[in-house]
Amino acid sequence: MMNENKPNLLTIYLQLMKLRVVILLQITAICAILAHDLMVRSDALSGDRTWFDTLQACGITLLGGTLAAGGSNAINMYYDRDIDPGMSRTRTRPIPNGWISPHHALIFGIIIAVGGSAMFLPIHWKAAFWSLFSVVFYVVIYTIWLKRRTPQNIVIGGIAGSTPPVIGWIVAAAASIPSNNNPFDLGSSIPWMLFLLIFLWTPPHFWALALYRSGEYGKVGVPMMPDVKGPHRTLFESKIYCILLFGLGSVPYFWPENGLPLAWMFLASGLTIWYSISVWNIIPDEDLDADGRMPLAFASFMRSLGYLAWMFIALVYVVAVPADHIWYWTAAFALIVPVVNRLMLKWKESMQTTRKVLNAE
Repeated sequence: MMNENKPNLLTIYLQLMKLRVVILLQITAICAILAHDLMVRSDALSGDRTWFDTLQACGITLLGGTLAAGGSNAINMYYDRDIDPGMSRTRTRPIPNGWISPHHALIFGIIIAVGGSAMFLPIHWKAAFWSLFSVVFYVVIYTIWLKRRTPQNIVIGGIAGSTPPVIGWIVAAAASIPSNNNPFDLGSSIPWMLFLLIFLWTPPHFWALALYRSGEYGKVGVPMMPDVKGPHRTLFESKIYCILLFGLGSVPYFWPENGLPLAWMFLASGLTIWYSISVWNIIPDEDLDADGRMPLAFASFMRSLGYLAWMFIALVYVVAVPADHIWYWTAAFALIVPVVNRLMLKWKESMQTTRKVLNAE
């Protein structure tokens, strides 16, 4: 164990929470809140929401969701402390580095996970239910039961990571959520479509990472799909999920009563094709780089992050623009996306160049 360059306790806590991963998921919850409230203001949904209501809902969801998800990650690191030192991606985590004791991390994780879920209770019990459900499912079903037993661990475990937009929607729609004992009845199919979006996105997203880091999971006894079934089977199943994502984006056409604008179908379809190209481009027998990894798989993994963000941004966009000219606004969005992607790619390349120069100096 190493204690060199030990950061302060707050930094250690933030690393236990895996804050960067958590924030991406909480952004999906914020987008669900914005989409709901914008649809209320345009009379697409019933209700009465002020901008203060929207801001308050975003604040509670961001804080409660971050604590609950961050606590789950801390508990996960406690349980995985035996295998984390064996993988390059995890060996520098706080517990393997000796920066914090396992039991300290466990207690911290339990406190903030339960506390974060409890924050939703005054808003609506269904939001608290799904938050606590995610914590228990991620820790017990995924981390303890599935992760080291089946290559479908990511598929089933993805349920836990798919609930943030559901929770965000409940917080925003608390006044109109049906008052019954059915946690699935949210008065709208839209939050469950957003749930499915993340659920279907998760397998190809993580399998691309597993392909990129080929063999690392297998060495520590985690049966990820590429190690158990091989890259060809992994890519075949990843492509199936891409097709399912395309089908999900087509729902507004086949089921217009669900409430999503038809314009979202066109944007979702285009974005899904853009992401799917990166999955189809992965070569199962690709030559590995100097570190023994698959570069095209990493490129797909990175594009998947942009894809998820764009899908939720597109949803907020199409319910925010004037309905009378929605197709003009949709065309403008479609033109803006590749420009922004290109600018982001250039920024990333410039940052990498700067980092190399600084390291050389």
